[in-house]
Parts: sequence; structure tokens; C-alpha cells
Amino acid sequence: MTTLPSAHGTPADQGVGPLLRAWRERRRISQLELASRAGSSARHISFVETGRSRPSEEMVLKLAEHLDIPVREHNALLLAAGYAPRYPRTPLDDPALDALREGMERLIRGYEPYPALVLDATYNVLAANRGVTMLLEGLPESLLGQPPNVMRLTLHPEGLAPRIRNFRDWRAHLLAQMERQIALHRSAALRELYEEVAAYPVPESATGDEPAERVPYFALPMRIEHEGRTLSFVSSISTFNTPMDVTVAELAIETLLPADPATVKYLHSLLP
Repeated sequence: MTTLPSAHGTPADQGVGPLLRAWRERRRISQLELASRAGSSARHISFVETGRSRPSEEMVLKLAEHLDIPVREHNALLLAAGYAPRYPRTPLDDPALDALREGMERLIRGYEPYPALVLDATYNVLAANRGVTMLLEGLPESLLGQPPNVMRLTLHPEGLAPRIRNFRDWRAHLLAQMERQIALHRSAALRELYEEVAAYPVPESATGDEPAERVPYFALPMRIEHEGRTLSFVSSISTFNTPMDVTVAELAIETLLPADPATVKYLHSLLP
């Protein structure tokens, strides 16, 4: 069985070669394919993985990029290769990230009346606009604690779950999304969250019904009740393309786009 890197870094004494090999095998990429992507040779990749050759700092980062290794793990690879960590982990409330934080807040406010929120790597809600607040009205304080978690809010039987008209489909979508993230990031915290929310009972009201009037949705919508109306949204998630900080690399902005004209009209009337 292949030993995989942990989500919180791996001891440097394991060596960078076994770590890179574990990630390569996880991604199901051959040495030849990785060499081609990185502008190297299969022989050199083999020598790196077996410890016969020490890769340069540039090569470690290049291989990490082509293996789609999370930025958090780049530091672990550099340490294992004998180099200093490259990427800091700056708290989001640090003054150095003021411009970033203010920019994200302006972005989600500007998206109103449609819902938008900022999430971290384990789906904790770091910021949200009035569109999100509207959807969360009436939820128990136990789910709205600091920081609230969007997976718990959505899937918990005392959360949004009873309000979501196509809950079974939406639940399957969210769990599959988390499974992909776990496979990519190897996060123990995310795995723990997944096991928790996957075990939540499905509300008896979850029937997976269809709208009375068929709508040609362009993506799987979340159909949710609000004050007697059924609103339809599709989700889009944005991340930063070239992060140079672990915190920034793990931020995501989720926006909920209205999936039908009735939802657009209602939201504009409710949140002018």
C-alpha cells in the first residue's frame, strides 16, 4: 500500500523522493508523463524518487505544480528536500491581507441580491452577504455558531435540509464534491467533516420532487423554499489562480446564480 502525505505536512526525514512518488501515484501519472510535463527525463524523475538525485528547489516546485499538489504541501516537500518553506500562512485578519479581505467583501456585497459567501478549505463561512442571510433565517443558533459551516448548514436535518425541495440530489452533489476535495488535498479535517455530515439522517420531507412547471435548467439547481416560494439556484465556486500564501490558496468564493426568472424577480423585490 502506498504511503500518502498527510494534510498537515510530512516529516522531512521521509525524504522528498517518496513524497513525490506518493503524489504521482495518487494522480495516476507515469514517470515519463511527469517528466514530459516538467521538461525533465523519466530517468531523472526516477533518480529523484529513489533518492539517488537531489532535486533543485525550482524542480521541487515545478513537480508540485504539475502534480497539482496543494500549496500547503509545497512547504512540506521543500523541507523534505532540505530547503526553506516558500509559502507563509497569514491569518486572514492580518493587516497584510486587508486589501484581499476588503476586496472579497466588496465582491460579495456587489453580488446582492443574489447569495454569495467566502469559504475556507473546510467549508467554514468567513463572510456572507444579505442574500445568504436571507436563506438562513430561522435556523437554530447551534448551527450559526462561529464560524458556521456551509456543509452542516445545508445537510443537517435542523438546517436547510428540510427546505430543499430536491434534497437527495443536492446532498449527493455536495458529498461528491467533498470526496473530490478529500482526494485532492488529503485533508484529515475535511475527511472528519465528510463523515459527520454524511451520517446525518435524511429528512422525511426529502422527496426529490420536480417542479410543477418543467424548467430547462443548465446545471443541477438547489431548489429551496423561502416564505412559501421555491427559489432555484446553481452554484459557482471561484479560487485564486496564483496564490503565494497558504491562507489565500485555501479561500473560495461561492456564488449562487438564480436558475429561473421567478427567482430573479423575487430576490430583486426582497433585497432592493
